[in-house]
This record gives sequence, C-alpha cells and structure tokens, in this order.
Amino acid sequence: MKLLERDLQLQALATALDAAATGHGRIAVISGEAGIGKTSFVERFLTDRGAAVRVLKGNCDSLFHPSPLAPLYDIAYQTGGRLLSQLEVETPRAALFATVLGELDSSAQPTLLVFEDVHWADEATLDLIKFLGRRIAQMRALIILTHRDDGAAPLLRQLLGDLASSRSTIRIALPRLTIDGVRALIADQPFDAAAVHGQTAGNPFFVTEVLANTATGVPPTVRDAVLARAAILQPNARHVLEAAAVLGSRIDDAVLSGMFGGEADGLVDCMTAGLLEATADGIAFRHELVRDTILHELDAMRRRALCRQAFAALKASGIGRGGFAQLAELAAGAGDSESVLEYGLAAARADAAVGAHRAAAAQYLRMLEYAGDRPPAERAQLYETYAEECTTVDNQREAIRGRREAAELWRQAGDRVREGANLSALAWPMVRSGQNMAAHETSQRALALLESLPPSRELADAYRMHAHLRMLDRDRPLAVELGTKAIALATMLDDKRIIVAAEIVVGSALLVDGDEAGADHLNRALALAREEGWDALAGLAYLNIGSSYGEVYQFAEAERYLVEGIDYARERDLDHATHYMTAWLALVRLYQGRWDEALELAEWVVGRPGTSAITRIMALVALGRLRTRRGDAGAEDILDEALQLALQTDTLQRLAPVRSARAEAAWFAGDFPLVIAEATATHALAERSKHGWHTGEFAFWQRLCGNPVIVPAWSAPPFALQISGDWQCAAEQWARLGCPYEQARALADGDTDAQLAALEIFDRLGARPAASILRQRMRGEGMRRIPRGPRATTRRNRFGLTLREMEVLACIAIGLSNGRIGARLHVSPKTIDHHVSSVLAKLGATTRGMAAEIAREQNLLPQNRDTMSAK
Repeated sequence: MKLLERDLQLQALATALDAAATGHGRIAVISGEAGIGKTSFVERFLTDRGAAVRVLKGNCDSLFHPSPLAPLYDIAYQTGGRLLSQLEVETPRAALFATVLGELDSSAQPTLLVFEDVHWADEATLDLIKFLGRRIAQMRALIILTHRDDGAAPLLRQLLGDLASSRSTIRIALPRLTIDGVRALIADQPFDAAAVHGQTAGNPFFVTEVLANTATGVPPTVRDAVLARAAILQPNARHVLEAAAVLGSRIDDAVLSGMFGGEADGLVDCMTAGLLEATADGIAFRHELVRDTILHELDAMRRRALCRQAFAALKASGIGRGGFAQLAELAAGAGDSESVLEYGLAAARADAAVGAHRAAAAQYLRMLEYAGDRPPAERAQLYETYAEECTTVDNQREAIRGRREAAELWRQAGDRVREGANLSALAWPMVRSGQNMAAHETSQRALALLESLPPSRELADAYRMHAHLRMLDRDRPLAVELGTKAIALATMLDDKRIIVAAEIVVGSALLVDGDEAGADHLNRALALAREEGWDALAGLAYLNIGSSYGEVYQFAEAERYLVEGIDYARERDLDHATHYMTAWLALVRLYQGRWDEALELAEWVVGRPGTSAITRIMALVALGRLRTRRGDAGAEDILDEALQLALQTDTLQRLAPVRSARAEAAWFAGDFPLVIAEATATHALAERSKHGWHTGEFAFWQRLCGNPVIVPAWSAPPFALQISGDWQCAAEQWARLGCPYEQARALADGDTDAQLAALEIFDRLGARPAASILRQRMRGEGMRRIPRGPRATTRRNRFGLTLREMEVLACIAIGLSNGRIGARLHVSPKTIDHHVSSVLAKLGATTRGMAAEIAREQNLLPQNRDTMSAK
C-alpha cells in the first residue's frame, strides 16, 4: 500500500532522530486507531532512515495474559549476549533494566528502539519503558512506541502521562486519510472515492480491504471483506489460517509446521490472499483485525481442537520462559486443567520476578478456576499468592477475598500457623480499603491464634502488623510495645526483613509523638535496608522519617530526609514513595513560606494519574491550604475531595490535617459554626492519642471562635502560647520552627509594631485574606497610615499573580490553548488548568478574552513582544 498523507509526521520523527544522534535522546509516541497504519508508518521510516542507525524492534503480544517483557525477548534475540542470558534466569529487574540501558549506549551508531503495540504491553514492559524514558535525554537513542488511542488501559495512560511531562517526548497522532488520499489509493480502479471514504471514514486498512475485495460494490463491513478473502481459500489453507489465529498475531513457522506434522500446506495461499505475511522472524497476520475476524468465526469445538494442536506443537518446540504465558493460555483454550496449573504457575512466577504483578495475579486467578478439585493446602497456597499479587497492584477487594479463602483452606488443611499468617496479612488490604475496625479485629484474631503456637516468623510479622495498625492510629504505647516484640522475635529468628519493617513502625510511632529516639530506629532501618539492597523498604524508611518530622513541625529535618528520599526513590523508580514524599514536601514548603514551590509540587502530585489515596490526601491538603491562604478560587472543592478520601481511612493521621485545613478555610469564609464543627470532629481522637500538634491546632481554631476549650499541658507550645494570649513567645517559637505565616498570625495578636511586622510578612507571602483582615482590624483600632502593601515597579502584585501565573497570563494573551501553554512551560495541562482558573479569579475575569484585555490595559504583559509569538 502507498503511504499517503504522512510527510509531516515522518519529518517530525526524522527531527527527533537527528536530535538523538547528537546525544539528546527522544521518545516518539505514535498513536492512532486500529488500522490507521502505525506499523506501515514505522516501517517506512525504517526504510528511509534505518541504514544509518542500529535498529532494535520488539512486539507486544495480544494475549489475554501477555508474556512478561515479550518485546524484550525479541530485542534480546537481535542483540544476543548478556541480555538474552539474563532473560532465561530470574535476574533481578533492576539488573535487567540496567543491561537494556547499557545496550542502548553500546553502539557506535545511534540506536532506534521500537516497541510495537504497547496497548498490549504487560506491566513489566511498561515499567521498562518508563525506566528508559526517565534516562533517555542523555543518550544517543530514539525510542518509538506505537499504540492504539481508542480506550487505553489505565496502566498505559499512567505511562503516557509520565512520559508527557518530559521534554524528551514527542507525540505523533496519525490522522485518517482525506478523500483525496482515498482517491489516490483507488487510482484507476472502478470505485467511487466518496463512497469508499464514507464507508471507511478514511481508515487506511479499511480502505485497502475494500479495494482488495473482488466482489462488486463496497462491502458493509471490513469483517465481510476479510471473510470474503478467506472464503476463496481451499480447506487446507483455511485450516492453516485458523491454526495461525489460535497461535497469535505473530507465529513461529516451526511451531505452525509442528501443528501439521510437517510443512503447513496452504500457507502460501494464505499469503497470496493477503491474510498472512512473512516477517524477519516468522509469520504474521497482515493486521490484527484479520486475526480477530478469523478467531470470531471459530466455533467452540473447533477452537478447542486447534488449541490442543497448538499447545502440543508449542510445547514440543522447547519454548523457554518467554512462552509460559502462551502455553498456559493455549492449555486453557484446550480445557487441559493440569497444564493450566503447571504452566500458569510457571508464567505467574516469571511475571512476578520481573514486576509484572497484574499479569501474575491474572494467572493465579485463572489457575484457581481450574483447581476446584485440588486438596485444600494446594488451593490455599494459590489463594495466598494470588492475594499477595493483588495487594501489590492495589486490588484490595480481591486481596481481601484471597486472604480469607486462604485462611479458611489452611484451617481445613490443619495448618494453624499459615491460617494465622493469612489472618494477619488480611488486615493490610482491609486497612487500605478503609475497613480499620475490621482490620483490627482480624489482626487480634491472628495474634491470639499465633500466640497459642510455638514462636515463629509468622508471629513476629503479626506483631509487626498490629503495631503498624496502632501506629496509624497514633497509639504510641501499644505500637512501640508490639513493634519491640516483633523486633526481638525476628532477631531471635534472624529475619532481617521483619526487623527493618518493625523498626520503621516503632521509629514512626515515637517520632510523631515527639520522641527523637524514633529517629534512631528509623535510621537503623534505613541503613540496613540500603545495605541489603531492599529498595522498597529503604524508600519506606525515608518516607516515614520525612513525613514524621513534618507532622511534628520539624521542617528542616523533614526537608532534609524528603529531598534525599525523593532522589533515592526516583533513581530506583519507586513511584509510590516518590509521590508521597513529594506531597509531604509540598506541605513542608507551605509551612516554610515557599509558596510558589509548594504550589508546583502539590499540583504535580494531584495531576499524576494513579497516585494512592494517602498521597493524594496530603497533596490536596497542601494545595487547599495554599489556595485558602492566598485567597485563590477552588479551595473548597479541593478540601471536599480530601475529606472524602480521609474519611475512608478513618485514621487520625489523615483526618487531622484535612479537618485543620477545612477549619482554616471556614474561618476565612466567616462561617464560625463550621469552624467549630471541623475543629471538633477529630479533636477527641487527637486528645486520646495525645498528639500535641493536632490537639493544639484544633483547640486554636475553637478558641478563635470563642468556643471554651481546655488545652492539655502536652499540647504543642506555639499553639498553647497563642491560645493563652502570649503572642510574643508564640511568634518567637514559630520563627524558630521556620513558619513565617504562623509567626505573622501570632504577631497579629500583638501591639502596633507586632501588627505592622505581621502585615509585612503577610504581604510578602501573598496572604491576601489574612492581610485584609488584619488591616481591617488595625483600622478598627484607630490606627492610621496603615501600609497599603508592597509597591513593585511592575503591576503584578496588585493582583497577587505569581511569576508562573504571569507566564500563563502572557500565553493566554496570545491565544494559546491550555495544552500548548503546558507544552511551552513544560508542565501538565491539568496544572495549567489550575493556573488559568487562579489567574481569572485574581483578575476578576470571567473569560480568557477578558483576562487578556485586563492584562493589556494594566500593562501586565512582557515589553518584548517578539518573545511572545504564538509559534
């Protein structure tokens, strides 16, 4: 087929390759609907430019449960050597990914690495692409990804979102053909261009199928066109075509021949008909839509028989680890339960070894469907491992079901230790699902059962789990007691992993209670985790140290560990830890008065797809409090979402920051009954936990509204001092903690000089609501010559616009869309949405055009208009 109407897209790809050749690596994301010609487009580019580069190409499988790292096997067969040998053994994923990275940099020529059909990619392959994408900028390589853009799976959407934030990524969307393009394809054939274009909507594959059809007229569907071709095949060729469809979109010709006991008679006819084609490494369907059509036409009995043939041939070919998933799928199609369990287990283990935990969970779920007649212990093991994988991928409902089934089956099998271990593990998905009371009850049942048996690793881990639950509720005494038991027992059993996990729990429980001894536990855990190479536990230790220091307002220490931890987690692709620590760093920056930085960090986290609920809560708290303090629009909606998420957790750790933020927002709205409602909702829980900072802030907001409240002696001193009327000492303490806004809030209660100092801080921070209230109070007290606020040479501060908002306003003024503004400023469109809303609110504009007009009237735009073209 001719490649029409793709010149601009080919030029964009060529430009990316030229940049890569100079050491500025790129990722090109090629998207379009099925049949749009993504493969043809890439093949044409390889024909034009492939001779000057080293080309490595891998394809993703269209299996229900894809093989882990399937395209990497294709690439390894091309490169050979270390990469291939690593794939055939359980190589740690970090080492495997590092080898791929090294392979990209090992050639004298630039490398062009192609991943075809990533909409079918398994989790490990997507993680590999993300890993490479974060490191591509300094390499002489161009990575090309092709994917369908119709209904991308959540994991792929997350990957695309991650790549979109990189300046090294270009996106090329392939459009449908125009009627002129269809006319060019028709040439002198007896077809009406308008009719063909109307029937196919300009989809290139559909057009070529219509034009290849020998029947008269335009067929009603492409399916009919494909079946019309298949209908002219002789029975032997039709048999080959159906066998190939069962094997997959790409077929090893030796395996296909094995299904027929020799050369597949009729294969040539299938190729002549344009249904199959030869490739460099075997045989492939000309398009996946052809395979889908043929598979759809197979009746159940015929498909089962073909699956049996295919399974036998594939097994006889001596397929390695990369084929376990395909063998399991064919065994399921053949109704062979024994082989489903055998190869499904091998595939699941291979999946888990490279981090493809969703694929592993899917394999275990299918195995359970075929294991109904197996002994309880065997089924219990399957449920247990299934639950572990579900927990990893955040499918908490199935994790709960799996743990319950496993515990009951272990009970039936008479293994009380494994029963107790699963009851203990059941508490974790429960608490992550917001079922805290049920989690505590289940954890207590596990402890009672395991304590009645001889000491074991399972008992140590149950102590650790229950300690973790108590720590989340900020119950220091019990958390420390149980955590210490876990450490002692794990030490006796020489289980370092449990020791590290329990040290993190004990350290966190102490540190959030203001006991610096907690840092010793956390630092021991961090050192041991790093020494043993347990990256996830090390990331958890950083996360807990930084957030614990933040919760007790030790922001200098919090900043140190969070910044160091974010660097550590990013280097190892520990996304959960990176996102959570970034959310907390946004809160730290808020309290430190570095509000522009806090805004960027919080909006980055909120804009990330797939972040956990606890991460999103903390980012929303930072963003909501910042908007409240600046007087920006949207704080109410943000804090409503934060409350909905926090209520699901039912823990002081999440509820208290949200309730405090909402109390502050209600105060500035003048809704004092709501202030009291928010400040009392979680106050009793904070007092029961003797959490000085949460209790102190709740008491502060209640007293501010005139609500009588007793302030415990152990409340955080700055809040207690301000409540008692000692504004001067309170301000000094806030200053020592590095909290300028809180310092100004205390000074505002003081004498004239203190109020003037508070006003200067509020104005400097951009805290317009607090500054306005203070000015009103000062006028009410008869003060004259109240400063009107800083007078800058520009007019930006008249509207309270930040530097970033000024950049956004300049882009609005020249008519750029949010997407183009995001591309220019290298931030996500969702972040730009927030900036645009804030700009309009501060300018008092209801439309973008009105905002642009105000900007021109008030001389807010850059003087050098040449730098502001829309190009």
